[in-house]
Amino acid sequence: MNIEQARFNMIEQQIRPWDVLDASVLELLAVVKREDFVPSAYRALAFVDTEVPLPSGQCMLAPKVEARLLQELGVHKHERVLEIGTGSGFMAALLAHRGQHVTTLEINPELADLARTNLRRAGVLNATVVNADGSQGHSADGPYDAIVLSGSIAEVPTALLAQLKVGGRLAAIVGQLPVMRAVVLERNGEHGVERRVLFDTVAQRLRGFDEPSRFHF
Repeated sequence: MNIEQARFNMIEQQIRPWDVLDASVLELLAVVKREDFVPSAYRALAFVDTEVPLPSGQCMLAPKVEARLLQELGVHKHERVLEIGTGSGFMAALLAHRGQHVTTLEINPELADLARTNLRRAGVLNATVVNADGSQGHSADGPYDAIVLSGSIAEVPTALLAQLKVGGRLAAIVGQLPVMRAVVLERNGEHGVERRVLFDTVAQRLRGFDEPSRFHF
């Protein structure tokens, strides 16, 4: 496989058509080597329009979903970011190139170790992997300018919104099968939140988050 041709095709044929037009995001995707964050057994899938399997039954988001969430968050160099659901560390690496510092939470110890290894090998020094349940965020390093959830949840916990600065943004995939939507929530005041729907998609559930109660008859 011609790695650079595959990377170019991923950007031009998958990501750009998904309304990812920010030149700085596209350039970053050409620089941060996604294949280095993919398990060796699935390296051939690094640039394919699919969720790549990870250890412990988890998976990476599809490239176009990662790219669109990254674009819509609009992280700046002075900003602090919280990610929930580290996986292999690829999204944390992208965010670290955009922001001042990334705290990324991973509930699975095996994946947390994998992400630390991948980030260290990639020379990413401004991302800290914490092995923890991310459903209530990580107030110790907050408040944050941006929060991203790299997986789906039923609804956004108020504890996460409380850890956003005023003007901060939270990106998540919210809902139940068969309907989930990627959204950005912006905290526009002490108690105000503006919601923007980006696109419909389906993503693997993040562990640790509450599911709505279901009635059984």
